Amino acid sequence: MDSLTVIAIVVGSSAVWDDLRHRTISNWISLTGVLSGLAYHSWHGGWHGLAAALEGTALGLAIFLVVYALGGMGGGDVKLMAAFGSLLGPSGILTAVVLICGIGGLMAVASLLIRRQQKAIPYGPAIVLGSWLALFAGR
Repeated sequence: MDSLTVIAIVVGSSAVWDDLRHRTISNWISLTGVLSGLAYHSWHGGWHGLAAALEGTALGLAIFLVVYALGGMGGGDVKLMAAFGSLLGPSGILTAVVLICGIGGLMAVASLLIRRQQKAIPYGPAIVLGSWLALFAGR
């Protein structure tokens, strides 16, 4: 297991724990993910690696920023997407988004079937699982 996988597991596990326990994702988790992704890709890919990590960060942030602006998710989810964008790069985060939307949709349907009411679900687990699947699919 390489260091990028370890970082993704630690950041993702921390985010899921925080989201399920407190219904928020702490800024330090997302910041750790972003900085770790930038450092990893800079070390392994030089300037090109840093550029890819920055592109992934910006893309991850931008994708769900619109959903956040419309009140569909919290700011912690958006920042977590930026962190995984830094770790996965631009193509990896796009793959992750497709997976995240599918997983989140299944979670929402399950929530409706179980609770029989509309209630906000913590989206961190969907972001983490989709991102992990994208990371492992890209390896």
